[in-house]
Amino acid sequence: MRFGYSERCLEHDTGERHPENPDRLRAIRRGLAKRHGVEYAEADPATREEVVAVHDAEYVDELEAFVDDGGGNWDPDTVASEGTWDAALTSAGLAQWAARSALDGDDGRDTPFALGRPPGHHAVPDDAMGFCFFNNAAVATQTVLDEGAADRVAIFDWDVHHGNGTQDVFYERGDVLYASIHEEGLYPDTGALDETGRDEGEGTTVNLPLAAGAGDADYLYAIDEAVAPAIERFDPDLVIVSAGFDAHRHDPISRMRVSSEGYALMTDRIRSVTDEVGAANAYVLEGGYGLDTLAEGVSMVHETFDGRTPVGDDDDPDDETESLVAELRELLDL
Repeated sequence: MRFGYSERCLEHDTGERHPENPDRLRAIRRGLAKRHGVEYAEADPATREEVVAVHDAEYVDELEAFVDDGGGNWDPDTVASEGTWDAALTSAGLAQWAARSALDGDDGRDTPFALGRPPGHHAVPDDAMGFCFFNNAAVATQTVLDEGAADRVAIFDWDVHHGNGTQDVFYERGDVLYASIHEEGLYPDTGALDETGRDEGEGTTVNLPLAAGAGDADYLYAIDEAVAPAIERFDPDLVIVSAGFDAHRHDPISRMRVSSEGYALMTDRIRSVTDEVGAANAYVLEGGYGLDTLAEGVSMVHETFDGRTPVGDDDDPDDETESLVAELRELLDL
């Protein structure tokens, strides 16, 4: 597995008490230093034109001016500094690198992981929110579609928060599938089961809002019975995983119960799906705010691609999870 990384992403300074701070990337690097087979690559920042393919030009101009003026609190949670503009373009550029590399890597396939920050999946077309400024996964998706490297892209978001921004960008599109497993009722309180897309995008949004306390068995069941069938039916050229690690049982800001091994198991499931449909696969970092658990989660993804076989248990999903998945399958005719 290759990791996209740039020191420029450390220049987005949110303050040491902010949960989304540069120490997240430092912790990941320390964790990966203990593993073998880790390769790093740099990437060019996304251009303004590539960002404007997803975001409103007026918003992009406003953000650039805000950062040029020294930054500050864009909203109570989303903080910008003098380095945020370059970091945000770089983070989007790393996601582009991951998508492009996955599609044209060695033997036509590679598995890259973009370690960028600020994260992106809450950024809507005309605003920053939830620690996010540019929607990295969406920019990467639009880029490979515009370049003709892919005709159809699926985005699977396992961050504990629903990726409202990614959903908004592609909600009326038939060439992008967005699937999310997230904690019900958590910020930003979007991603209801019946949000399935509109117009040409009807049926291309898949939301699984799991109850607080859901763990490995619930996530794996949701993938096996809903996410995987949706991806297989959609038959994408590329699957991007919006990989947040804040559903970990020891993450400080969620109530989910996913284990480190659970992330390895989810990675293995998604790899099997992409192999089944012959799609490329790329990972883009989203959230994760316990430094040790974030580093461990990323390392589990790497080790799974490096040949380690994940070990599961025999736990069953909760009845509530089974009921939710059954309702979604009926709704989407999976």
